[in-house]
Amino acid sequence: MNILILGGTGEARELAGALVDLGHTVITSMAGRTSDPILPKGDLRMGKFGGIPGMAAYLRAAHVDRLVDATHPYAGLISINAVAAAKATGVPLVRYMRPAWVQQEGANWITVETVAEAAAALPSNTDALLTTGHTGLELFLERDDCEFVVRLIEPPEIELPNNAKLVLSRPPHSVEDEMALMRREGITHLVTKNSGGAQTTAKLAAAQRLGVQIVMIGRPVYGPAVEASTVDEALTAILNGPS
Repeated sequence: MNILILGGTGEARELAGALVDLGHTVITSMAGRTSDPILPKGDLRMGKFGGIPGMAAYLRAAHVDRLVDATHPYAGLISINAVAAAKATGVPLVRYMRPAWVQQEGANWITVETVAEAAAALPSNTDALLTTGHTGLELFLERDDCEFVVRLIEPPEIELPNNAKLVLSRPPHSVEDEMALMRREGITHLVTKNSGGAQTTAKLAAAQRLGVQIVMIGRPVYGPAVEASTVDEALTAILNGPS
């Protein structure tokens, strides 16, 4: 089969590797935001499609048999477009969605729906560690009554104000390192998205141990697709779907 994976995650790389090893033709499409990404097996496509019409045209031109959305749970527009492009072309869509984190006993969470709600939820004089990525960063930085540590993999496109400190770091991080960062910076609040997975969960454990308030941004809801919560489930759905 010809399989197009919308990637950029570790699970997307796992899927690509397994499918290539099984003899399938795999193209992984990545947005290109990270300058030095870890590359998957198979062919690689970088950059945007040009909305729903561009993705649908690509699916037809490349004779794609399966479309796999293995992007980040908060990828947003690309996941929305994948649903529409799959419907327009009749290409079966499989969405890998890693299980969300669940609040542990003793953890102090506030759950909100959007980045804007998260920014508004911070009390004055907060010292917040932001691990929410680039999108919506400016909404937090408008809060000049708070102090921020902004942790990203790549530098932001906007200039940070005096009340924000940039930390460039690629996960995974250990619980001990996360606790050391929170202590060093006097963190009172951790703001994060419910990405799920084990790679970035140490910050939640660190926050719980230190009594740091967690502001958790809930996941968006995407359209219909065959959904899998493990790589093995995704492989089964890809291989056993309609021909």
